[in-house]
Formats: sequence, structure tokens, C-alpha cells
Amino acid sequence: MGVWPAVASFLMVALLLAALYRPLGDYMARFYASDKNLAVEQGFYRVIGVDPGSRQSWQSYLRSILAFSAVGLLLVYALQRTQHLLPGSLGLPAVPEGLAFNTAASFVANTNWQSYSPEVTVGYTVQMAGLAVQNFLSAAVGLAVAVALVRAFASRKEATIGNFWTDMTRSVVRLLLPIAFVSALLLLLGGVIQNFNGFTQVTGLAGGTSTIPGGPVASQEAIKLLGTNGGGFFNANSSHPFENPSAWTNLLQVVLMLVIPFSLPRTFGTLIGDRKQGYAILAAMATIFTVSLAAMTALEYSASSALAGSMEGKEQRFGIAGSTLFGTTSTATSTGAVNSMHDSFSPLGGMMAMLNMMLGEVAPGGVGSGLYGILVLALVASFIAGLLVGRTPEYLGKKIGPREIKLASLYLLTMPTLVLAGTALSFAVPGIREDVTGTSIYNPGLHGFSEVLYAFTSAANNNGSAFAGLTANTPWLNTALGLAMLLGRFLPMIFVLALAGSLAAQDRVPVTAGTLPTHRPQAVVMLCGVTVIVTALTFFPVLALGPLAEGLL
Repeated sequence: MGVWPAVASFLMVALLLAALYRPLGDYMARFYASDKNLAVEQGFYRVIGVDPGSRQSWQSYLRSILAFSAVGLLLVYALQRTQHLLPGSLGLPAVPEGLAFNTAASFVANTNWQSYSPEVTVGYTVQMAGLAVQNFLSAAVGLAVAVALVRAFASRKEATIGNFWTDMTRSVVRLLLPIAFVSALLLLLGGVIQNFNGFTQVTGLAGGTSTIPGGPVASQEAIKLLGTNGGGFFNANSSHPFENPSAWTNLLQVVLMLVIPFSLPRTFGTLIGDRKQGYAILAAMATIFTVSLAAMTALEYSASSALAGSMEGKEQRFGIAGSTLFGTTSTATSTGAVNSMHDSFSPLGGMMAMLNMMLGEVAPGGVGSGLYGILVLALVASFIAGLLVGRTPEYLGKKIGPREIKLASLYLLTMPTLVLAGTALSFAVPGIREDVTGTSIYNPGLHGFSEVLYAFTSAANNNGSAFAGLTANTPWLNTALGLAMLLGRFLPMIFVLALAGSLAAQDRVPVTAGTLPTHRPQAVVMLCGVTVIVTALTFFPVLALGPLAEGLL
């Protein structure tokens, strides 16, 4: 079969995304710019006491996000700790304190890292009222921050950047809920289960008995993918036949992960009044994604002497092509869902999944977070380009001064600091090292190091996928990864919103003969280069200690 299945799958996904790019991108631009509110939205604003017509400074916008997320964190934690008292608990006990904190932090931070087997750890109420609800809300928070930054580029001497409560509510009501509803129906048609059957005892052909869990899977599966969340209803995630039964549902899930992040550049271009800028951002995202997918696919096809390539850890119904497409998509976005075990990929193939996250997940990144991440990089690229040619650095008519570049630098430094510090502490502190190497790592040596590095990369980037050979349900990893997820989510948001406030306060500089164009191919190349050099190369030394060394031996 060769690589043709990979090419066909890629082209099919690309065509679907191209067809949805304009209508979905324009639709999002319209409702984020609208002054009208739906009746259900008006009712929600009255309940929480918010004036939807008011506008917030970046500080007020940030306080709303932090307060909203803190309440979500406490509610998800409380639901887990009181699970045994709730209906639909399936007889499962309360989730232990450390694991409950890690899980609450994970879902509020749009990470969905799971240090547990969901089907035997959390019941239906926790799954639906806690985890699935946060899938919607955490995605909406990311969208709100992205829209706030886009407004800042379009503003002229404004002291405000919008209203968090209206941005968040519209994201849920007008975008995530309707698409998730339709997607859940499609998944049901494809064979994804949706029931409340609990645990069913069945007798096999050989006379042995097995326990098969059921549950409301399709409804959670849809938003898990659409919101680039990634947490599975089952421990096997999207490799489980109840979550992802066939090749066409696999392609549908890939499209769901990519459709909003790849449509947001159109929203960006429309809101700032220059759609060419949106195409430039889209081109950079698509270029990096395509190169990464080609590299991972080639590495997995060449990982075995067999003509068919390496099938270790992969489902027969998806094959290598379906597995690498899904794996690239989930790690290039902030989804973290898996339909194959990344731990079983070839060392260099697994490294590509790691690199997708180390790039900052901007190709195309998570829902909202991918757009604001690549816009920060575009700001840095314009700053560097301006210095190289001796012109005042600016981007989209906004001058890039010391304050802007400091905030952008802090944004870019946050994730590498969390990843490298967490990995280093896991091996440098004697007591922690003994716990990690003795309890968590089943594959000592280079691969064991890669498992820990992958875990902190996934947590700090709010991805949620894992090298599954690592046992993360320990006091150290539950706490350290939980903190990495929260800091990796909300520290960058602080810097992005502060940057939005600074940009909104500026007037727009008119375009002159000396203005560097940021929508042409050379600007796209510059942005791709900055993305790789500024972010990925930061990790080269630590990659040389793990997957690179393992792959070259």
C-alpha cells in the first residue's frame, strides 16, 4: 500500500477544512463583533449579574478569567471527592485527593491529562457534570483570550479589550454547543456508544466472562475533540472501538480537532479588516503541520524492516497513515487524544509528537490558544525583521516597543521553563528521583527519560497525551504536573492579555512605503523560521538526552 493511504487521508482532511474555512471563520467573526445577544444569553447574563454591553480593561478581563477558572477548579475537585454520594457513581469510591486535584487542574486548563483509567475511576455524574462541562468552558476561555488579542490589533487608542462574559458565553452557545451536537449525532451513526448501561457482564465464546463498561460516550467525545481537550471516556481513548469504531470516524475526529483552529485565521483577518493577514497566518500553520505530518509518517513507515512499516501500538483499522495523521493532529493542537500509543512509536516518530508540542502548539494549536500563540510569534518575527532592515518594528499598524517585546518574551519563556524545570527536578532531587525511577518508569534508561520529558511537555503545553509507559498517579507527578498545567495555561494568558491592553491603547500607524508587508510569502517563511528557532531549538539539548539518543543508537 505504501504511503498512498497517508496522502489520501491528508488530502481528504485538507479539502474538508478548506471548504469550512471561509463560512466558519466568517461566522465566528460576525458573532464576536455583534452587539446583539440571544435570549438564552440575556437570561444567563441576568443570572450572573453581568452587563453584556460593558467593556473591560485587560486587568478586569483577566480577573474574570481567573475567578471563573478557579470556581471551575473547585467544583470539579468537589464532584470527584463526593462522587460516592452522587447518583450515577456506579459504586465507585471518591477519587483520592492528589488525583482529584490533578484531574481538576487538567480539565480546567484544557489539558485533559488523565493519570487514571476513567471507566473505573469516575462515574457518570463526574464525567458529564464535571469533565464534559469543563470541556466546553475551558475551550471557550481560550477562544475569549484569542478574540481579545485580535480586538487589540483592530483597536485605536482603546482602554478596553471586550467583555469576557459575552465572549465566553457566545463561544459556548453559538459555536461549541451546536457543532458538538451535530458531531455527536454523526459519531452515533458511526457506532460510538451513548447509553447509561453501567458495567455489563458478558460470556465469551471460550466460556470466560468479561466486564464491558458503557456510558454517554458520543456526547463527550464530540466536545473532547472539537474543544481540543482530549480526555477519553475510556483509558484507551480514541483507540477504543466504543470511542472511535472505524476509519471514517477516525477522519471525522481529525477534522473536529482541526476545524476551529484552522478557521480562526479567517476570523482574525475579517475582524482586523485585512483577510490577507489571515491567509498568511493560515499558511504558516499549514506549512508546519504538513512538514511535521510528513516527517512522522515517513519515520513510522521506515521504522521496521517490514514493507508495511511498524504497526506496534497501532490499531489495524487505522493503520500507520491513520495513526500518524491522528497523532500529528492531536499534538499539533492541544487535544492530546490518541488513537495509537505514542509510547510505541519509533524513538524519532515519538520525538515528532513531542516536537509538535514544543513548538508551542501553534500549527494550528488549540482552540483559541493556537491563534494567540502564533500571533505572539508573528509579533516577534516582525520585531526581528524590522531590526534586520533598520526599520521601526511594527505589526498590523502597531509599534513593537520594549513593553510589547518583554511581554512576548515572557510568553515564550514560560512553557520551556516549566518543561525543563519539571523534568530536571524529577531526576535531580534524590527523593523524587527514587520515586520516579522506582515507581513511575517501567522502561529505564533513555526511553524512561523521554517518558518524563513527554509528560511535562504535554502538561505545560496543555496537551494531555502521554507516553503511556509512565505511571503518573504518584504524589510527585500528580502535584508537579497539576501545577505545570495550571501555570502553563494561565501565565501565558496573563502575558497575552497584558499585551492586548498595550496594543489596544496604541493608535494604528498608517501604511507607508517603509512598512514591512506581513502577508507575503517571505513573511510566512520568516514566521515559520522564528517558530522553529525560538521555540523548538530551545529543547535540542534535552532531546539529545532522550529520543534523539535512543533513535540514533
